[in-house]
Amino acid sequence: MENLVYRLVFLFFTIYVLINSISYGIYEIKNEKNKFGGSMIIAFTIFSIILGNVMIWQK
Repeated sequence: MENLVYRLVFLFFTIYVLINSISYGIYEIKNEKNKFGGSMIIAFTIFSIILGNVMIWQK
């Protein structure tokens, strides 16, 4: 049961981080006119979150 709670807390935290990172990436693209930087922030965050969640849920 503790393991499931830990996994769910980690999942919710990573979703929160993903939403914040996507919004910052959109800010970079729209306001700063930095398309490469904004898209790399979004891509790196998505990759990191997917990899982290796969590792947590496989245990």
